Amino acid sequence: MLKVGYIGLGLMGKSIARNILKAGYPVIVHNRSRAAVDELVAEGAIAASSPAVVAAQVDIIFTNLPDSPDVEKVVLGERGIIEGAHDGLIVIDNSTIKPATARLIAEKLAMKGIYSLDAPVSGGDIGARNATLTIMVGGDASALEKVMPVLQVMGKTITHVGDAGAGQVAKAANQIMVAAQMVAMGELLVFAKKAGVDPRKVVDAIKAGAAQCWALDIKTPRLFDGNREPGFKSYMQLKDMNIVLETAKEYNVPISATEENTKLYQQMIEMGMGELDNSAVLGVIEKLAGIGILD
Repeated sequence: MLKVGYIGLGLMGKSIARNILKAGYPVIVHNRSRAAVDELVAEGAIAASSPAVVAAQVDIIFTNLPDSPDVEKVVLGERGIIEGAHDGLIVIDNSTIKPATARLIAEKLAMKGIYSLDAPVSGGDIGARNATLTIMVGGDASALEKVMPVLQVMGKTITHVGDAGAGQVAKAANQIMVAAQMVAMGELLVFAKKAGVDPRKVVDAIKAGAAQCWALDIKTPRLFDGNREPGFKSYMQLKDMNIVLETAKEYNVPISATEENTKLYQQMIEMGMGELDNSAVLGVIEKLAGIGILD
């Protein structure tokens, strides 16, 4: 059986590692903070002191980290994965990072004879816990075939998008749509409330028609309960949107609506709401309109 390493045990990474462990794979874990490591060790995982130590002991190693510099450091830096790498190792990054960084990492690892797959995920903490994530993969098809059984215990939809970096391009495209849904949802809820109509009934009226989307199905019940906890934190949504903007600029793609949506997430951070769920962008719209949907 393949030995698996997992580095980065945050809101989603811990649940993903747990599902791999539950599927019967030996799992070696590493994380900056110790609490998540101890939790998984109590469930049967093995702790390692550095990414290099993890890499030396496994066949597949996953990373799930906040941003591009974090992944580059963990993979290529001192005591990083590359220092513990061996023939046959496959490095899989579940983070959301710049496509250019994913390509750079793949090139550096290829020089050492190591396969790399950029495999960002979508589905939030619920998808991570329930093993229903959508996984977008860039990189070598033969490496993907080898690790597919492990990916299948993490998610329901696994798509090989193309060469190195293609998975991250797909994730950036995903985040364009996610932000658009969250902002549109916030606007329609506040619009209905300000116009004197019950937002709950408006959602009931429209979600079975052309407006139906994941945000209306999953997020509105939480918002109507007054729950704006993550989920997926808004400061991470903003980070992803900045990746989209930088990549769009690189390829000279006009994305004016996405630029406006990004500004709303920037306002969230400035208003001290960065730790809330990405659906809580609603709060910015409420403030601008002078009314809350639960008022």
